[in-house]
Amino acid sequence: MSEIKTHYRNCNICEAMCGLEIKYQDKNIISIKGDQNDPFSKGYNCPKAIALQDFYEDKDRLKTPIRRTATGWEDISWEEAYTEIAEKFKAIQTKYGKNSLALYLGNPNAHNLGNTLFLKPFMKSLGTINRFSSASTDQMPHHVASNFMFGAGMLIPVPDIDRTDFMLIIGGNPVVSNGSMMTAPNVIGRLKAIQKRSGKVVVIDPRRTHTAKVADKHLFIRPEKDALLLLALINRVFATNAVNLRHLNNLVEGIDGLEKLVKAYSAESVAEFVGIDAKEICTLADEFLAANSAVCYSRMGASTQTFGGLCQWLTNVLNIITGNFDRAGGAMFPQPAFDLLRNHKKGYKSTFGQHHTRVRKLPFFNGEFPVAALAEEIQTAGEGQIKSLITVAGNPVLSSPSGHKLAEAFKSLDYMVSVDIYLNETTKYANIILPATTGIENSHYDIFFNSFSVRNTVKYSAPLFAREEYQRNDYEILKALTERMTDEVIPAHLKNITPEIILDMELKNGPYGEQGFSLQKLIDNPHGIDIGPLMPCLAARIKTADGKINLVPQLYIDDLPRLNSVMSKPPRDNDFPFDLIGRRLVKSHNTWTQNSARLVKGKNPCTLEVHPDDAKQLGISNGHLLSVSSISGEVLINAVITDDIQQGVVSMPQGWGHNQKDTNMSVAATQPGVSINDLTDVNRVDLLTGNAALNGTPVAIKIAT
Repeated sequence: MSEIKTHYRNCNICEAMCGLEIKYQDKNIISIKGDQNDPFSKGYNCPKAIALQDFYEDKDRLKTPIRRTATGWEDISWEEAYTEIAEKFKAIQTKYGKNSLALYLGNPNAHNLGNTLFLKPFMKSLGTINRFSSASTDQMPHHVASNFMFGAGMLIPVPDIDRTDFMLIIGGNPVVSNGSMMTAPNVIGRLKAIQKRSGKVVVIDPRRTHTAKVADKHLFIRPEKDALLLLALINRVFATNAVNLRHLNNLVEGIDGLEKLVKAYSAESVAEFVGIDAKEICTLADEFLAANSAVCYSRMGASTQTFGGLCQWLTNVLNIITGNFDRAGGAMFPQPAFDLLRNHKKGYKSTFGQHHTRVRKLPFFNGEFPVAALAEEIQTAGEGQIKSLITVAGNPVLSSPSGHKLAEAFKSLDYMVSVDIYLNETTKYANIILPATTGIENSHYDIFFNSFSVRNTVKYSAPLFAREEYQRNDYEILKALTERMTDEVIPAHLKNITPEIILDMELKNGPYGEQGFSLQKLIDNPHGIDIGPLMPCLAARIKTADGKINLVPQLYIDDLPRLNSVMSKPPRDNDFPFDLIGRRLVKSHNTWTQNSARLVKGKNPCTLEVHPDDAKQLGISNGHLLSVSSISGEVLINAVITDDIQQGVVSMPQGWGHNQKDTNMSVAATQPGVSINDLTDVNRVDLLTGNAALNGTPVAIKIAT
């Protein structure tokens, strides 16, 4: 056997960009550990990194195309697959129109260099406006707020966690998620560093999360009431004459209008509804204002709810008016080496609301429609009805609201294709599955997550193992389908283009090109390069036509009456008296780490957390099998009684349910757990942004009989 070698790369499973040191011999992985010399993660990595080995070695992973037949799945060649797919899609579009074909993109695409760079021409080749992605079950409110306030949906402010003195976390669990829209490996270490320098961390959440247990203070809040709390905090800033724009004084428009807008939301007026005492709200605002630097970070619980758009707008507003924006220790903008905004012109006309879905009229934004509309757009007859679909690296049957109803919709399609490495709950409905190389077989560069990073760093990872001759890289699949869908012969100089060629060009033309940044420079520095802490840069990066922050965009003003209605509604119908919220687990990432046997082994973590008082009232004991039902469906799940959950609220993990039939996956077949999205309601969305409301689902619980 050959000598043991070492390979350095970034983990691409979640957003944290942890550096890894992989020991290997020939094509066998010996160990995966944190890279102590990575300037960003400094040796930290979470348990999920081992999944890179598990995916590579998984005997259930597909490596060549398969086609569904009346008698089962059969192997076919790449050329046969490409030809059939193009012929079927074109025939359906000829008969029903271009928009009869739809595209769905899953979360792993954002973690994939090849797909990130080659999806745009592929989408163009399909010629359809019907595009959907996991972004509208996750982060669309962030992008809409940035679009209307700063002029670009990808201009996302992130907490300068390493220099802040006061961090307010609303609906986020970054100790488990490693950030999420805040790329930050070792969040627990970073939070403890805040405390070590005499700072403070406060968590607002209906559940006492891992992050809340690390924090200095945790306050329970009623689900979906975060926007009211944020309005009350902003009201307090004005009431105490504490508005301080600092260096942004001439860059902010709308401060007077904002003051009038928030007058009705005093701490006393919202306390009853948010479930936090008015004095506690005022104290929280005063402590935020008194800190030398402070930042508010709101995430999944605040985004994936019916007022997600308002929450992300108000989070930005709070940071801006307290002088904690574009400033060390506040909310700041990264300056990545591969700058997605390099060619984004100021005053660019937004696509928000340029189109709407046929059935519910949900808004189009950022090149896509909300995925909550996908099932009805397939099942509702008429012009523009979706008849065919291609999914790329996604499992929306588990990750989208009312996923079981989406599965029924997939059954009715005339033709479906999936680009995926597994036969799973979504891809089993496809006519053809095209599996790409994965993880360590691919080169990697974090285009998106450097744009959300709490520190400016840069790193390129070459493939650890070259693909086999019979395999295809993801970008090779997209290029082949693009060529066949357009019927155009790709010129030689474009046909041979690779992700590395594009990456090298962007680095050389990016903000650090004059410093000699190039692909070769990254190759010469396999641990990565530290560019430095976040710096004030708003004046240079803002993309609004006048170069100013629009503090009070009209669409948010128009949405406030909808929020106000929750303060006048009668108590909920007793049919569904509990609020269901999701939770994240350290060893899973959405739906796509559940095929790692090492990550799913052990005690079943897919349980329903119930408050002791609620359990006592219903006669529930630990371990009881419960029936949980909503307007959308019912699941059976075991109870865990804990005061970590607020009374009247129950919680179960997201990303589970890989035990459905006909997937032919050994790990999944023995895996416990049910899908939370068999309970979430496809009709519950944030009407402002179209984002799915996965949290706050009204449910009933009882002991299963």
